Amino acid sequence: MDRRAFFRQATLGAAMSAAAVSRSRVDAKMDAQSSTAKPTARKALMKVGTQHDSSDATLTVLAALGVNNICSNLPSTKFDQQWSVDALSKLREHVESFGLTLDMVPLPMSSHEISTFENPNIMLGKSPERDREIDTICEMIRNASLAGIPALKYNMTLIGVVRTGTEPGRGGARYSTFVYDKAGADRPPGEAGVVGADAYWERITYFLDRVIPVAEEHKVRMACHPQDPGMPAGRGYRGVETVLGSVDGLKRFIEIKSSPYHGFNFCQGTVSEMLDKPGEQIFDVIRYFGSRGKIFNVHFRNIRGRFLDFRETFVDDGDVDMLMALRVYKEIGFDGMLMPDHVPTIAGDTRGAQAFAYTFGYIKALIAAVAAEA
Repeated sequence: MDRRAFFRQATLGAAMSAAAVSRSRVDAKMDAQSSTAKPTARKALMKVGTQHDSSDATLTVLAALGVNNICSNLPSTKFDQQWSVDALSKLREHVESFGLTLDMVPLPMSSHEISTFENPNIMLGKSPERDREIDTICEMIRNASLAGIPALKYNMTLIGVVRTGTEPGRGGARYSTFVYDKAGADRPPGEAGVVGADAYWERITYFLDRVIPVAEEHKVRMACHPQDPGMPAGRGYRGVETVLGSVDGLKRFIEIKSSPYHGFNFCQGTVSEMLDKPGEQIFDVIRYFGSRGKIFNVHFRNIRGRFLDFRETFVDDGDVDMLMALRVYKEIGFDGMLMPDHVPTIAGDTRGAQAFAYTFGYIKALIAAVAAEA
């Protein structure tokens, strides 16, 4: 989104949010309990965060709204000066000069379709080209660590984010939609070619085997985004089996490398899209990955619908009870960022500035609500 437009409109959007509340500051350490003492209520450790930008205009707005933790924009699509220790340190220090914390930086492994993916050979499985790209990613991990950046996010997609259109939502807003039967999934394969499940898993494992040990050595968390959306096994999408598009696939993914630095940029919306009854099933999925320490940050968005047929709604207008979701994040002791993502389009809201600000306020209110609960 255009962050200059965000600067112009976000404060108005925050005022629109009926849920805006003062930020609750909590101690990240749990009080020690003896075996005979009455259990102490778990504290709400999570915080509202955001992604995509670290311009002065946006940082000024975020500081004003109390959005104190961010993921920056991508430093560069290539391993150049912007990925040096000096440049990354200056980026972190610049964010901190606004009173904010740089929690995460994106790697040049975005959610683009493979023709525009920044390091395509990793996903295409082409050696020795992929080895050179992986070596570059490892250098980025080392430099991020030396610059004091604790986490990096990335994607392992071949098909990008697939949608089939929009439909009217609340107040005339437009909700992005996906209907598998309208997606042209049976069209001839694209640039990725035919990629079966075994081939896809080989490419993922090849990458993780080389990257996660470096991340663990340098204590940088690697947060992978699930495939958005998932596709049916055995049919896939244009010849590609989307192995990271199911809960079982995500379980297999975290088991490939046993490391506290290997986990997810947990897009709650994307995971909800994998479920037949997201309003009932998402909570146990959060518990599964959260209890194993595999949720590093959360894209906190809502949907209506189910696997292969859904629309992306406002945070408070979907099938998932987001207050209940916050209670589960509190239950598992999640202490990372809850971030708006994929907000609906509103007429007159340039690049979603007000919709993002509304969601910031809503998340802050939910955090305050669960923090007040015993």
